[in-house]
Order: sequence, then C-alpha cells, then structure tokens
Amino acid sequence: MPASPEKQRALAQRMEELGIYEDDLLEKFILGSGKGGQKVNKTASCVYLKHLPTGIEVKCQQERSRELNRYLARKELCEKIAFQIHQEKTKRQREQEKIRQQKKRRSRRLKQKILEDKKKHSEIKKMREKVEEEP
Repeated sequence: MPASPEKQRALAQRMEELGIYEDDLLEKFILGSGKGGQKVNKTASCVYLKHLPTGIEVKCQQERSRELNRYLARKELCEKIAFQIHQEKTKRQREQEKIRQQKKRRSRRLKQKILEDKKKHSEIKKMREKVEEEP
C-alpha cells in the first residue's frame, strides 16, 4: 500500500521548497536482501536515489512495497538535503545523537565529581534521620 495522496502532496511540496526536482534524481531499483525470505530476495523493491547536483545518495529497503520505499527514500533525501542547507537536525538525527551521548564513556574527573556529589547528598540525608533518645 503506497503512501496516502495527502502525504505525497506534502512531500512534493517539501521537495519543491528545497529545490529538489525529479529531473535531478537518478533512481534505480535493486534486488532486496536480508530478512524477508524469498519475496524480498526475488523482487527489486529496494530503491536507490542519487541527487545529481549535490551527490547525496539514499538507499531504502524498509518496506516490502516498491512504491512505499520510493516515498520513504524521497523523504529521507529531503531530510539530508535540508540538513545540508539549513543545518537543521531531524528528529531521527537528534535521537541518534542522544543515544551516542548516552553510550559515551565518562571521564575520570567526571566520575570522581559524581561520586563526591553522591557522598555529600548521602551525608545530608543522614542528617535528616531521627535521633534516637538514650535512656
């Protein structure tokens, strides 16, 4: 099932805003690979797009449908060109950057500082405890 007409119109408008024209695109259909079995490996549903003026390439094989992959490839191409022109990060790029930052190893000094802060906080919490009265 291809993308809805509204989504396709919105994508065409976005491509027009970014100055991407169908004449500037080199589109190829490649045999799929990976998970999906015979159906994916026999049909040429993988879409390869190259924007000739910028040289940006996109390869899309997210879905089994060729039409849907064509839509998704164009959408991804728009994101890449928008990033190149405006330096605006897409939602996907921000998520990838966030994950990369989370996996990044902390420096010794930062670890030491975190441990010192934890120690101070625990001391403050200990002061809040009830004082036991001695008989």
